[in-house]
Amino acid sequence: MKFNTEPPDILTLNEANYFINTIPNLKHKSCVALLYSSGLRVSELCQLRYEDISRKDMRIYIRSSKSRSDRYAILSEKALAILTEYWLSFGKPRDWLFPGNKPNSPIVSFTVSRFIAGHCSFLGWDKRVTAHMLRHSFGTDLYEQDYDLLTIQKLLGHKSASSSLVYVHLGKTTMKKLKSPFDSGGSR
Repeated sequence: MKFNTEPPDILTLNEANYFINTIPNLKHKSCVALLYSSGLRVSELCQLRYEDISRKDMRIYIRSSKSRSDRYAILSEKALAILTEYWLSFGKPRDWLFPGNKPNSPIVSFTVSRFIAGHCSFLGWDKRVTAHMLRHSFGTDLYEQDYDLLTIQKLLGHKSASSSLVYVHLGKTTMKKLKSPFDSGGSR
């Protein structure tokens, strides 16, 4: 069996901001802003309801995530501003936060993936951006900001701390900050 030893691609903070800021469709922009800024899984994004967003506590209630347990994700102020603009412009949806094409149904993962890929094409990027890449980028950015792995684990809804270890491997800035003991001085 061959294992992939290459770390998954991530977006830099500047790339993520540029990607989000250049999305012309406000609904799509809101979805992508939440995926990145809260580290949501695309399935979690699709299942969001209006009442899951807490402006007062700046958090998002995630129901029955992949690990079959509820959790809270952080709500970014910038993402909330985009989300508020979307909500006001799209008829103030009260049930599903992002309604789908079928009546009384949420947006589906395929649709989200399609508009993310479409925006990559629009920008002329060779890098293939996915919802999962946005989640990895969020986790890596948290790690680069010196958040501990337990916090990252809880925010991302990982059952096991080992799932969060990938962000140690992905952190380029952290690697640049490291100094070999060999370079610490001293002589033998």
